[in-house]
Amino acid sequence: MKYDVVIIGAGPAGLSAGLFAVRAGLKVLCLEQLAIGGQASLSANIENYPGFVSISGFDLTSKMEEQAKHYGLQVEYGQVKKLRKNKNDFSIKTENELYHAEKVIIACGSETRKLGLERERELTGRGISYCASCDGNFFKGKSVAIVGGGNTALEDVKYMSKIAKKIYLIHRSEHFKFGQHSLQNISQIKNLEIITNAQVKALNGEDELQSVDVSIKGKKKTLKVSVLFVAIGYQPKLDFLDVEVKKDKFGYIITDKNMKTSIDNLYACGDIVSKDFRQVINACSEGAIAGNSCVGVV
Repeated sequence: MKYDVVIIGAGPAGLSAGLFAVRAGLKVLCLEQLAIGGQASLSANIENYPGFVSISGFDLTSKMEEQAKHYGLQVEYGQVKKLRKNKNDFSIKTENELYHAEKVIIACGSETRKLGLERERELTGRGISYCASCDGNFFKGKSVAIVGGGNTALEDVKYMSKIAKKIYLIHRSEHFKFGQHSLQNISQIKNLEIITNAQVKALNGEDELQSVDVSIKGKKKTLKVSVLFVAIGYQPKLDFLDVEVKKDKFGYIITDKNMKTSIDNLYACGDIVSKDFRQVINACSEGAIAGNSCVGVV
């Protein structure tokens, strides 16, 4: 199947790119591996997207999907196994299909970071989770722990405060990335205990998680919890690339102001791009620029 543009990833960046490209008259396919809306769709509450005082990530990204499809964006599910640059186009191979496109936009976001602890993989789904809004309701009335110091950890605390009996927020530093105002707000949550200068050192339990060992300024403390939500950020996953695209030292794709990569006709936008600020609003902006770049507007 031949397209003018194939977009890899249907989060806010990918959907925005698709919207601008299809409205310009291009034939566009957007491929999504897991869930349309990406990581943003898992946010319980978004309060910093213009036009909405408060809206769930699912509702916001559903509106984006509906709008893009209304104008003709084709969205299909499929995991991209290989992206290859040919003489005159790109080939995009999924599990079951082979697509060709004149131009490609990479908007696949990034994957959750792991703690790298012994038995972490074994206990995933048995007390180790990377998504509180997905799995939180399974632990209603239980004691839970959240590790992290950024926006994901902040959202996890807010979400679990209405579900859990007790919440431990574990952070390796005294300073949180989500800022003093947000810290003051969550400090009012009665069932929350904030533990700083701490690191999770061990996961305990046979068939399921029963407790975690935490080192607090060198002193060991065991917390009895039913689940540990890991919210320590994300990392790029680009093992499907069969082209040598320029990346930063962390593995994120480097682009110019028009979202062009070091490869002709290959663009990138959203959380897969090298930058300091990662929010839905700038993912949409980058997607719009990438989409316009494909039609020669910018």
